[in-house]
Amino acid sequence: MKKNPTTVAFQGTAEQEEILLSVIEKYRGVKGSMMPILQEAQEIYGYLPIEVQKIIADNTGVSLAEIYGIVSFYSQFMLNPKGEVSISVCLGTACYVKGSQDVLDKIKEKIGVETGGTSPDGKYSLDATRCVGACGLAPVVIINNDVYGRVKADEIDTIMTKY
Repeated sequence: MKKNPTTVAFQGTAEQEEILLSVIEKYRGVKGSMMPILQEAQEIYGYLPIEVQKIIADNTGVSLAEIYGIVSFYSQFMLNPKGEVSISVCLGTACYVKGSQDVLDKIKEKIGVETGGTSPDGKYSLDATRCVGACGLAPVVIINNDVYGRVKADEIDTIMTKY
């Protein structure tokens, strides 16, 4: 089960809820529709907080516990919004053996955010990913759309000054 390292206040709008309700209606009666409903809900809100899961439960007849079970099981679903600065550290085999865990630990220390979490001010989010397909650049850190290769833990302070 994914832990929820940081609670961020939900800020959904009536317009987003209306769109979500139309998505639910589109899939009403369609067998196996929970995954597409959750995927579209995440596109609408950017993540799947408990408030959104409750709307889905209330309007599909599926229990909140079952929906939470799905959301917390599949890594594609996020319980917290991405930060303004979204940081991903590759922990795939090539990156890991070249020190990506040390890089991740240094970033956690620097920004005060646990893996999978978002800072309370919404500035930073931190994720560990599996292979990003840049093994020749191991270890790899992606910050927003910027890719950093061959990163060493002692370079994190310098890299983070840009963000």
